[in-house]
Amino acid sequence: MSLIFQSSPWWVAVCLLAGAVYAASMYQPLPGTTIPGGWGSRLNWGLALLRFVVVSLVAFLLLNPLIRSFQTHTEAPKIVLAIDNSESVAAAGRPAVNQTLTFLNTLRQQLTDKGYEVAVRTLSDTTAPDELTQLPFRQRTTDLASLLTGIRSDYEGRHLTDVVLVTDGITNQGLSPTFTSYPFAVHTIGLGDTIPKKDVSLKGVIANRVAYLNNAFPVQAEIISNGFQGRSALVVLRQGTREVGRQTVRFDRNQTFAQVKFQTSATQKGVQRLTVEVLPQSGEFSTANNRQDVYIEVIDGREKVLLLGLAPHPDLKALRAILEKNQNYEVDVRTLTTAEGTSIPIDKTYDLLILHQLPDLSNLGNAAVAKLMAQNTPTLFVVGTQSSTAALNLINPVISVLGPPNQVDKTTAYFNSGFKQLNLDPAKLEILDKLPPLTSPYGEYKLLPGSETVLWQQIGTVRTTKPMLALNTTGTRKAAVLLGEGIWQWRLEEYALTDKQEVVDELIQKVLQLISVKEDRRKLRVYPIRNEFVAGETVSFETELYNDIYERLYDVPVKLEVTDERDVIRTFTYTPTEANSRFDISRLPDGVYRYKATATLNNRAEQSTGQFIVRDVQLEALNTTADHGLLRQLAVQTGGTFRNGADAASLVNDLTKRDNPARLSSIEALNELINWRWLFFLILVLAGTEWALRKYNGGY
Repeated sequence: MSLIFQSSPWWVAVCLLAGAVYAASMYQPLPGTTIPGGWGSRLNWGLALLRFVVVSLVAFLLLNPLIRSFQTHTEAPKIVLAIDNSESVAAAGRPAVNQTLTFLNTLRQQLTDKGYEVAVRTLSDTTAPDELTQLPFRQRTTDLASLLTGIRSDYEGRHLTDVVLVTDGITNQGLSPTFTSYPFAVHTIGLGDTIPKKDVSLKGVIANRVAYLNNAFPVQAEIISNGFQGRSALVVLRQGTREVGRQTVRFDRNQTFAQVKFQTSATQKGVQRLTVEVLPQSGEFSTANNRQDVYIEVIDGREKVLLLGLAPHPDLKALRAILEKNQNYEVDVRTLTTAEGTSIPIDKTYDLLILHQLPDLSNLGNAAVAKLMAQNTPTLFVVGTQSSTAALNLINPVISVLGPPNQVDKTTAYFNSGFKQLNLDPAKLEILDKLPPLTSPYGEYKLLPGSETVLWQQIGTVRTTKPMLALNTTGTRKAAVLLGEGIWQWRLEEYALTDKQEVVDELIQKVLQLISVKEDRRKLRVYPIRNEFVAGETVSFETELYNDIYERLYDVPVKLEVTDERDVIRTFTYTPTEANSRFDISRLPDGVYRYKATATLNNRAEQSTGQFIVRDVQLEALNTTADHGLLRQLAVQTGGTFRNGADAASLVNDLTKRDNPARLSSIEALNELINWRWLFFLILVLAGTEWALRKYNGGY
């Protein structure tokens, strides 16, 4: 420690002088007088000394000196044993793995005896057992990059010198660990066999995620074989438990890649499980990778969209391209002409209307528009130069436009950051500033009650508060109004700038989805937090209960029935609370499940139904050939070493014999001397002693 003055050290002499003057003024007898108090000179000198020390010390503290201190910490070197506890590591047999784990136990003990801090990390979040041979190898995926980056993050700024990575080098999730740099040496111990096994595996199944009821759709299986030259295998397609197709694949070479295509159809709505299996061959290393499931959502028809334009226009093609990106839309594109204006299928039921420049100034399609509007179908109005704003004001619930006909502005758009109904990225929408202007009607704009603006108009460099795209989702008919013609130019310019057509398309798609979504007025809503889960994962259900005015309710018992593909019913009863409205089910095997939740609200039975999927992920079985080349590359990049599992014992000598001293770190601290509490008590004791002695000897 050292003392630091914030002013000149000569002030210390002034403090001492102040103490001496104060003591002398109180205890120095004047000429011709006796000692004050009548006590002896010896006591007088002692009292003067006490007063001198107290006054000098108080004056010194007023200078506010600082104490600089240094604290030195000794941090032992740290080593992490990172173990890949995935299924593929133990696939070749547990004895070889246990031999390496026994070595790791020995290594951990010897490093601890040498003064190292040793920790064990695995792919799973669970704590590793004290005896590593008891570690279960059940992880269904391997992400070595996440394992090492997690260690780097947790030990940032600490004295981590080495990581011993025990793995077969097979990764099936995340990036390759060699793509990242690490501030420690990674010593790799390679397990498993690098020689390809004699095996047949189903590499992948390709099928559409959505199919339509009674429509045929393809299913393609990709098969890899090794060591079965000249032999053939049967590939079977099943829907649930029913076989729907069977084909033969022949392996012409020792290593063969083959594709098999099936054509099937869906006969019932909902999620259907299709299973592709290559029947096992004699002598296969593993049959776990011979089977894969694929899940198809079968829907009964798509949402019907009428895209109705006044006349052929590039906007119609652009809007059609945007709509057809969504497989759930069936788009009917039509235009009005004088001859065929009455042939519009206005008696057909549509789920969404898009009216381009309708109603129009010439009243050509106003009769058809009136009949379409009578159905209260969600509608997007695209306003252009031929639109009749007067007629538009009468039928749309979004905005009123007052202005002379045939007068337009050239306007660009900018995003309304206050619009929160859609999850739009403001950074991506900045590209709107670079897009060509649209042709918008001139006049005064007035939003109707319940309407919100998505895009504002910008005229030249002036940002106005006139809406370009606005919507209203509160009335009996949800609607949106795009006050601009020429959106086709936006898509072309975006592609020229970014080689993609994403921002404009996403904006229009989300607006259409928002106005066309069907309102859920159920008072009991039970739904899984995701539509798909992995086998072994907990399936969580969220529960919402409402009263007649749609206020949340709690503490109402709910009965949940979960039915699998074999019609086996699992029944659960739970009571959601305000603190926890979720219910968890664990250990569901793979398959398609239907669920039905029931509850009694206001003496009425309410129910909620749906489906979810539990997938059996077989990533660890797809590749059984160890990748020691990756481990060698990782060790070289980080300054570590590579060893086979049989040679791992030599790593003990390398790590324990080298000189790796502890790390010393010093921390400098500056504190004000006046903050030392013991100085207060010292001054108090000195002043109290002086006062007590004066009183005892009759002083005042």
